[in-house]
Amino acid sequence: MTPSRSSPPTRSAQDASPALRPLSTFASSAGCACKIPQFDLSAILSKLPAASDPNLLVGHAESDDAAVYRIPGGHAVVQTIDFFTPVVDDPRLFGQIAATNALSDVYAMRGRPVLALAVAAFPMKVLPAEMLQEILRGGAEKVVEAGAVVGGGHSIDHDIPLYGLSVTGVVEESRITRNKGARPGDALVLTKPLGIGVTIRAGRSDSAAASSASAREAGTPQRRLSDAALEEAVGVMCTLNRAAMEAMEGFTIRAVTDVTGFGLLGHLYEMMFASGTTAEVSVGSVPLLSQARRLVAEGVVPGGSKANAQNLRARAEVADGVSDEDFLLLSDAQTSGGLLVALPEAEAAAYAARCLEMGAPAGAVIGRVVEPRPERLSVRR
Repeated sequence: MTPSRSSPPTRSAQDASPALRPLSTFASSAGCACKIPQFDLSAILSKLPAASDPNLLVGHAESDDAAVYRIPGGHAVVQTIDFFTPVVDDPRLFGQIAATNALSDVYAMRGRPVLALAVAAFPMKVLPAEMLQEILRGGAEKVVEAGAVVGGGHSIDHDIPLYGLSVTGVVEESRITRNKGARPGDALVLTKPLGIGVTIRAGRSDSAAASSASAREAGTPQRRLSDAALEEAVGVMCTLNRAAMEAMEGFTIRAVTDVTGFGLLGHLYEMMFASGTTAEVSVGSVPLLSQARRLVAEGVVPGGSKANAQNLRARAEVADGVSDEDFLLLSDAQTSGGLLVALPEAEAAAYAARCLEMGAPAGAVIGRVVEPRPERLSVRR
């Protein structure tokens, strides 16, 4: 049986053998929380030479989710690569989550995935080869669900497990969506709840906590949530963003990005910067996983989420009544998060409803786009 977004995490051979080190203990940060900090990365990329090929329709200049290259016949190739450290201990689920996350970049450009190549690093002398096999199996299952095929890949023997995909998609040139193009008067719709980072952090195994110096210093106990809460987060991470993309048909879509390691506010900042606009976000309208607010109140926050909040605070206007916990939740580093969509306000409620009808985990109007201000973000209660 292939685990789906409604299936509970399976009990793997790793769980049954206490001698095996859990996957999540191999890295201090898990999933998209291990990304290079947002503004450090943008500073590095800004010093690279710009591409000059006129057929490269989308490159890295404005922090888009994937590259897009024109091919004959009015179509374009969408190309992306995404990989990260284990976010859960079950190897098959890790593979599914990482693959779902990588496929999301193609959906954000409104593309259709057609081909994937696996990228894997694995400690072959420490963990059994069967675990790598299960990681690859889980990833392949999600690629098949997306209607694409795994054509091969590349692997290395490495002390920290990594897995992900290079994904190729296709899209009609006239239908490409980017993270720029939002206009004043547009509304913002989010298609998955936030809180994945804090929930997964709380669900990491006790040995993962023991291996983290920061966790020991903070004295933060781990595993502060039920199996049901962990299953809720896994279900969201394993849900393809295909429904949210297909729901766009018939709507005037201005700009799209997916919400991953830089958190909602980080990816929204990139959209507003590229669009030359400012976003107003209403905290009370943002959907959350069931235990996310409680966990943040208890101090269970990944280092990547804290770094996001610190980096974005100076770039945001924060209204009275917005707490530090609110800001952390909006900055929480998501793994395989939803799509963030800007479209005319008159169409937003209908698009959000269609997302839910088609199976997206959420469909919520969370804010609006306004004329540019010195701060690209405005957060209100």
